[in-house]
Amino acid sequence: MKAAVFHKIGDIRLENTEDPRIEDSRDALIRVTSTAICGSDLHIYDGFIPQFQNEVLGHEFMGIVEEVGSGVTNLKKGDRVVVPFTIACGQCFFCQHNLQMQCENSNHEHYGPDGGLLSQKGGGLFGYTNLYGGYNGGQAEYVRVPYADYGLRQVPESLKDEQVLFLTDIFPTGWSSIEWGELKGGETVAIFGSGPVGLMAQKSAWLQGAGRVIAIDPLEYRLERARRVNKVETINPNEVDPVEAIRQMTEGRGADLCVDAVGMEANRSFLEKAKAVINLEKGTTKVLELCFQAVRRGGIVSAVGVYGSPSDNFPIGRIFDKGITLRAGQSFVHKNIDHLLDLVVQGKVVLDDIISHILPLSEVSRAYDMFKNKEDDCTKVVLKP
Repeated sequence: MKAAVFHKIGDIRLENTEDPRIEDSRDALIRVTSTAICGSDLHIYDGFIPQFQNEVLGHEFMGIVEEVGSGVTNLKKGDRVVVPFTIACGQCFFCQHNLQMQCENSNHEHYGPDGGLLSQKGGGLFGYTNLYGGYNGGQAEYVRVPYADYGLRQVPESLKDEQVLFLTDIFPTGWSSIEWGELKGGETVAIFGSGPVGLMAQKSAWLQGAGRVIAIDPLEYRLERARRVNKVETINPNEVDPVEAIRQMTEGRGADLCVDAVGMEANRSFLEKAKAVINLEKGTTKVLELCFQAVRRGGIVSAVGVYGSPSDNFPIGRIFDKGITLRAGQSFVHKNIDHLLDLVVQGKVVLDDIISHILPLSEVSRAYDMFKNKEDDCTKVVLKP
C-alpha cells in the first residue's frame, strides 16, 4: 500500500509500505477514505516529540471495514467507521473508569504510572511515535485497528466523510477542553489559539452554554474564520495585550475559563528559544502562562495543547494565589464520541466548515509544508488516499 512515512525531522514522503494484516482476534483492517493532518503531527515532523524510526503518521482517519478478527462480532466488511485516535482495550481499570487515553494494555513497551519524559507514558495512539505504542497511523491506504470492537464507531451513509472525520480527535478534544471548565451557563470563555482545535473548542463552548466566547490568535485569517463560522469575539495579540483586553471585557476579573489550544509550539523569540535549550525544554509554556494571567480568580484553565517536557519557572505562585484549577491531557474521545456524533446527525454542529484544503494523499509532503508554514491561509488539510 501507499502511506505517508516519516523519516526524520522535516521529511515525510509517500512510499510503498507493507500491507497491514490482522494480528489479534480483536483487530480490524480499515480502507482509509479520508484522513487529516493534525497539529500534533507537526510535533513529530518538527522534532518536538522524538521518533528515531520510520513510522506512518496520522491519527485522524476514517474508512471502510475490509476485514475483522474472529473476536469482532459487532462489525463486518463494508461498515463505514470513524476511528478514535486513542487506542483503548475497554477492559482495564482506566477504560472502566472512562479514562481510555490511559489504557493499561495498548502501549505494551512504554506504558507506566510515572509519565516521564521518555518512559512510562500513557495509552497507545495511532501514528504517534514508539513512546505511544509505535502504531502506524492513518495517512495511508489501509490501517490495522486494535481493539476494533471497542473503539470503532459506525457512521450514517447520509453524512459525507468531511462531516464526521473530526470526531476522531479535534472535535472531542475541543469538547473536553470546555467540559473540563464545568460551565453552568452564561460564562465567559477565552480560547487561546484559533487553529483546528481552537475552532472546535469555540463550537463546543457555545454548545455547552457559554455566554461569551473570545478567540485569541496572532493570525488574522484564522480570526476571520473564527468570526465567520463560530460567531465569536476576537483578539489579535499583535495589536493589543490579550490579558488586558480580556480583563477589560470582563469588568476587570478575567475569563471564567481559559483554554490553551496551542501548546508548546507557540511562536517564540530568539531569547525564548535560547532559554529552552539551556533548560533542556521542548518549546514554550508562554500560552499556558497567558491563560493563568487571563483567567479570573477561582477560575479554570484547560490545556489541550500538547506539552512534552518539564518547564523552568512554572508559575505555581500565581496558580496558588488565584486559586486556579488546571485540567490538562488527551481528550475523552471514547466517552464522548457517541454524544458528539448525535450532535452532528441532528445538525446541531457543523464540523467541515474549518477545512481549507482537500488534497490527494500523493501531495502529503506539500500539505505538511503548507500546514506547518500556514501558507495559503491553511487551517485544516484533509487528505484522500
